[in-house]
Amino acid sequence: MNQTLKIFIVVALGISVITVLTIKRNKSEQNTSNISGTIAQVGESAKPDVGINQGVPKLLDLGSDTCIPCKEMAPILEELKTEYAGIFQVEFMDIRKEPPLAEVYNIKLMPTQIFFDASGKERFRHEGFYSKEDILAKWKDLGLELK
Repeated sequence: MNQTLKIFIVVALGISVITVLTIKRNKSEQNTSNISGTIAQVGESAKPDVGINQGVPKLLDLGSDTCIPCKEMAPILEELKTEYAGIFQVEFMDIRKEPPLAEVYNIKLMPTQIFFDASGKERFRHEGFYSKEDILAKWKDLGLELK
């Protein structure tokens, strides 16, 4: 193979790589823009008030009504919501119905439980099924008085 042909092949490959990288970057920027736009469309309702106005801590469970561990947790969350009303809040959000929530809360696995203090600061995060006993034990570890 002569030298000119080798140079031509190297230059062509270089241009191809640069083109592919540019296309990927543009596509990534569009996806980020779309996610930001979707989050903006969903609005602040996508980010629930995590206890700032209520003055109580909050357990936020992010999952889906179609995932099995999430379904198993649903009655537990309802019990906690009823039994500990006024002590802490319980909220479930379906990230399959509102996908931007997964991005907003950096969700990697369903379900994910996020424990917020009364000021709205995240204190603990758990991924996967979490039993009622474990949830209550975690609240105690976080210093919450359960009566």
